[in-house]
Amino acid sequence: MRKPDLDEKVERIALMRKQLVRVLDDDGQAVGPWAPGLTPEQLVTGLRDMMLVRAFDARMLRAHRQGKISFYMQCLGEEAIACAQQRALRPGDMHFPTYRQQGLLIASGYPLVEMINQVLSNTHDPLKGRQLPVMYSSREHGFFSISGNLATQYVQAVGWAMASALRGGTAIASAWIGEGATSESDFHAALVFASTYQAPVILNIVNNHWAISTPEDFARGASATFADRGYGFSIPALRVDGNDYLAVYAVSQWAAQRARANLGPTMVEWVTLRVGAHSTSDDPSGYRTDEAARFPLGDPVDRLTRHLLVTGALDDARQQALADEVTRDVEAAFQEADSHGSVKGGVVISPKTMFDDVYAVLPRHLREQRDQVEG
Repeated sequence: MRKPDLDEKVERIALMRKQLVRVLDDDGQAVGPWAPGLTPEQLVTGLRDMMLVRAFDARMLRAHRQGKISFYMQCLGEEAIACAQQRALRPGDMHFPTYRQQGLLIASGYPLVEMINQVLSNTHDPLKGRQLPVMYSSREHGFFSISGNLATQYVQAVGWAMASALRGGTAIASAWIGEGATSESDFHAALVFASTYQAPVILNIVNNHWAISTPEDFARGASATFADRGYGFSIPALRVDGNDYLAVYAVSQWAAQRARANLGPTMVEWVTLRVGAHSTSDDPSGYRTDEAARFPLGDPVDRLTRHLLVTGALDDARQQALADEVTRDVEAAFQEADSHGSVKGGVVISPKTMFDDVYAVLPRHLREQRDQVEG
């Protein structure tokens, strides 16, 4: 697929909303105009990011089965999307994620111990037990607090991007949503404002084919693709192989450059597959078969590994060393966080903290209420 100029008119790239941008071919080679020209070390770093996310997810799932955490959501099979986009954007940009973008934090270097403290809801939880596990928050790492209500952050991302533009800044926003949640009214409201005000925002739609137990064609309706939604608002829209790390990086970089050049929003539909269950509260055996073995876009970790092996940037020994390293890092972080206990183990943060971080100056009547709280 061709790579359009940044300022190309939406009508001239209209077909890209129905096709698929790819870089890695079936032989593991990087081909075509979208190849981002990353160095071997940058690609190895990207592979390590994805391996770390996968190892983190596996350890958290095991902790849930051990009864140490109450809830967890994996992003198994979707690691390339968040990891590659984080590497393509800059510090100061703000992501407005949903609950499968833990790769944004991990690829940005956010401490694993802090993430696990939040999942355990222990005394070192940076969010003081107020958020459901996996709903992280870090302003310093450009990660807006996750909302449990679907689509709310799409409009917030557009508003943040508009504010950045009004201040004359170059920071951009990145909005995230699953394909099922594009049925929410907030999604469409965000597109109205992004199109009208040409907000510097990337509008990500992660099409992993399942909205819990509802297949993607239910939410898509009569549209051929989810990227079609962008064209209806005169927003340039692309459909991309979300399991191709190089394609994700290249398209994210292109969309970010458009936004920073004051050329407005870009919508990207990332085609991927939710390999695991929706969450630890879900049993997918009741509504789906094993699609992963047949999925034509393969596995993102395997595909980038194959590319690195084919090009000689990686060998079997270094690949094993990377796997051992990420396993050790995750286990060490878990052991440190677990030493502080968990809410499942009876460690409960003082209820007085409910008054913290709400007001810059706590009103008198709330100070009085806080003084009455025991613990």
